[in-house]
Amino acid sequence: MKLTAPLFGALALLPALALAQADMKDLKIGFVSIERILKDSPPAVKANKKLEKEFQARGQEIEKMTKQARDLQAVLEKESVTMSETDRRTKEGELGRLNRDLQRLQREFREELNLRRNEEFQQIIEKANKVVQQIAESEKFDLILQEAVFRSPRIDITEKVLKALTEK
Repeated sequence: MKLTAPLFGALALLPALALAQADMKDLKIGFVSIERILKDSPPAVKANKKLEKEFQARGQEIEKMTKQARDLQAVLEKESVTMSETDRRTKEGELGRLNRDLQRLQREFREELNLRRNEEFQQIIEKANKVVQQIAESEKFDLILQEAVFRSPRIDITEKVLKALTEK
């Protein structure tokens, strides 16, 4: 029987594949949901409260300006027929400026809030990664993933990480 090159190549790989498969049986894999860590961990809850407090005054200022813009719009809609042309133009100009200022403030608010949230969450991720590293070493994991299309609850170590972050 004459062996062709592809068949010979596949046969040559069989011992390596068998060895890799034997090693895979001993492979210990875990999974951590960073999404849950950033939502449910005590440091994440604390960070969210800190951010709410930090941005509360600016949020209230935006709400106040939004109410002013709505009130001015209502006045214009209700009284524009009886207003003088000059008063109407003045109020429309005021409404336009108010809306531009409001949009600018909202954009700045969102950008700064996102920047601060990213800073806070980056610290939490660093803490969580240290905990994951400790768990991996102490429980002899070969691989711990943070993203997966599918994972079995059997390999999910998120609760262990949450518990460790609670204790810190």
